[in-house]
Amino acid sequence: MTPNKHHRQNAPDIVIITGLSGSGMSSAVNAFEDLGYFCVDNMPLTLLPTFARLVRAGDNERGRIDRAALVISFREGHFLAEFSKQLRDLRKRLTVSVMFFEASDEILARRFSETRRPHPAERGRGLPDAIRAERKTMTPVRALADEVVDTSDHTVHSLRKLILNRFSDSGEAGSMRVEVLSFGHRFGTPRDMELLFDVRHLPNPFFVDELRLLTGADRRVVKYLKDQPEVEETLRRFADLLYYLLPQYQREGKSYVTLGIGCTGGRHRSVMVANELTKLLRRAGFDARALHRDIRKANAHKRGVSSKRSREV
Repeated sequence: MTPNKHHRQNAPDIVIITGLSGSGMSSAVNAFEDLGYFCVDNMPLTLLPTFARLVRAGDNERGRIDRAALVISFREGHFLAEFSKQLRDLRKRLTVSVMFFEASDEILARRFSETRRPHPAERGRGLPDAIRAERKTMTPVRALADEVVDTSDHTVHSLRKLILNRFSDSGEAGSMRVEVLSFGHRFGTPRDMELLFDVRHLPNPFFVDELRLLTGADRRVVKYLKDQPEVEETLRRFADLLYYLLPQYQREGKSYVTLGIGCTGGRHRSVMVANELTKLLRRAGFDARALHRDIRKANAHKRGVSSKRSREV
């Protein structure tokens, strides 16, 4: 079978992710999604032959899946008895790798206690019994694995890095995506920002009559701001900090970083700075894109205030 030109030479068409509950299978799926795999969680074993027909290495026909990662867990119950046969049949047509995830009983018990989720093998005899029962049930599946990963000493980040190093096309961790989000403080600070820059110290085009109704994406606003020395200095200093920080985040296993750029209304300064930083990051090799949360809200807010005042008068 000729491997797809986008694959590493030894990259499998299908990765089957299985193992013990709480061992990190969900984290593994997230890593495979970052690598561009089509992922299915809790795939019923009976559907495996049907799904396999959609996966054709080297076939770029529309509707085909290039490569996939499938989770088959203890919840399959008696269907796991058929796993060996299904795997043999699958390997007659495709390259398949089976990864079995596990961890020590102590670590698994701690993870379930922290998340307060019930164990799928719980039979009313307590968590330790459930963990032992699942481990025993999954022993035949473990014996079929191409790779057994003990996640006892892994963090989410280190596990992700292990998978990226093992399965990425380059043999290295995949590229990190950077989202640069402009916003207006007037409308609230966004949540879940790794980094937040405030640009309210820059000259405000709102107070220039011919620029007030424009946005920071308009070339006239961009020119006005770039003509201000502090704007270019701010962009340079922000970029230098990002050039230093982003590789550190990537090394720690982050796949996404969201950077907030805030001004008063989210229409002029933050928009321009977000766009310019995105351009600089792309030139430096980062996968960056700009989004503008409040670019259209400022005028609506102003109209609403004016209308209210008119009614009050």
